[in-house]
Amino acid sequence: MESKLFFPPEWYPQSAVQLTWPHAETDWQPILDEVIPCFVSIAKEVLKRELLLIVCRDEQEVRNQLGEVDYSRIIFREMETNDTWARDHGGISVWDEGVPAVYNFVFNGWGMKFPANYDNLITRKLFLTGTFAEEVVPVNMQPLVMEGGSLETDGKGTLLSTTECLGSLNRNEYLQQEQLEYHLKEIFGLKRILWLTSGYLAGDDTDSHIDTLARFCSEDTIAYVQCTDPEDEHYEELKVMEEELQGFTQEDGTPYKLVPLPMADVVEWEGERLPATYANFLIINGAVLLPFYNSPKDEEAKAALQAVFPDREIIGINCLPLIKQHGSLHCVTMQYPEGFVLIDN
Repeated sequence: MESKLFFPPEWYPQSAVQLTWPHAETDWQPILDEVIPCFVSIAKEVLKRELLLIVCRDEQEVRNQLGEVDYSRIIFREMETNDTWARDHGGISVWDEGVPAVYNFVFNGWGMKFPANYDNLITRKLFLTGTFAEEVVPVNMQPLVMEGGSLETDGKGTLLSTTECLGSLNRNEYLQQEQLEYHLKEIFGLKRILWLTSGYLAGDDTDSHIDTLARFCSEDTIAYVQCTDPEDEHYEELKVMEEELQGFTQEDGTPYKLVPLPMADVVEWEGERLPATYANFLIINGAVLLPFYNSPKDEEAKAALQAVFPDREIIGINCLPLIKQHGSLHCVTMQYPEGFVLIDN
């Protein structure tokens, strides 16, 4: 029996992308002048193709930073924020028997590592300020802790995730994996969950979010980070992850088409290796925004994704400033499907 729930994949037509804008009271304060151009670049590419929802502390400040853009396609929502990682504090979109809904899970700063008191309220405040279309239903998912970066869906009932993140004791400590799997299937209308038990990136604060390691590009294709250097600290773990992916099959038993992405060159800041990854791309209407790290491997990753997305433009965004706070392009964005966000709200 087909599920009444539809959890759309990222390539599903979109109405808007959310950015939660950095300001001087966030961890970006020391490098605010570096990171703002990255957000501006993402914003301008999104605006060419769909609406942009900007959550910010000061609308006028953001307007000054954006400069000349089509403001008729931007929805500003002013509110207090702790940080900028919209992928993880943003709402998760589904359809329940054809009714559009946005799930509002608890966001607890990646297992209570960082303050999240303001960010945890953002999705609720977006509903209170009339951001979503009238027919979109808010669904309170408390006390479940869930982050968008930990969930990869093919839109056909399969979820790809990691045991390291969703099994974290500081997120849903009262749930065993079997119970968590039951809840995930009920909430998202899933038939099955593919669990990766290996794979990590040095400097990652998220406990191995799937969107840093492996991504659905279509129902039958998964792009993933491949490490070919035996001297790299990630080699053994990512080799095991690759073998796990090779063992996964589609629902009908057919193996997935696996597309290796290069392991990003080492990026360090203040003596620490940062979790640079090409898997942290964002699929939007007609394009894929791909993090670049000022490396020859940027073009390698771009070519690999262009082969996977022949009908979409692959656009590189300099994310070297972004990675200094241990996240990348996909981490600072959250997409909403067609019809969820309307500009005249």
